Amino acid sequence: MKFLCVGCDEPMRLESVDGPEQGSVSVTFGCPRCSHRVALLTNPAETQLVRSLGVKIGGRGLPPEPLEVLSTALGPQRAGAVEAAGEEGPVWAEAAAARLERLPPLARPMARMAISRYARERGVTTVTPELMDEYRARMAF
Repeated sequence: MKFLCVGCDEPMRLESVDGPEQGSVSVTFGCPRCSHRVALLTNPAETQLVRSLGVKIGGRGLPPEPLEVLSTALGPQRAGAVEAAGEEGPVWAEAAAARLERLPPLARPMARMAISRYARERGVTTVTPELMDEYRARMAF
């Protein structure tokens, strides 16, 4: 969400965040082109609501992650949500499961499903890092 200066149609920049004092937060924005300023003042109930939603007022401390908006909108994946119904998957060795966890959260279910299918097609009952390397080498373009 951004505030736009009505006169300039410029995105306003965050100038200051004060509080929460006695539960209220004051946020000031300014237009970089015409110096118009606007302030937002929350009451204690609004401040509590914003905090309960996990919103940080005043910008972010970290750079945005790739696909952050998409992965946030999709929410956490339910375990087994992308597995085919009725298909037993192979057992994942600890090292292979740890390697899978290093993938971005959005890619993990797809990778797990593809590698599990690859293992089943070959009659392999345990996914190992070596099998993951084999799959990657065969699927490389």
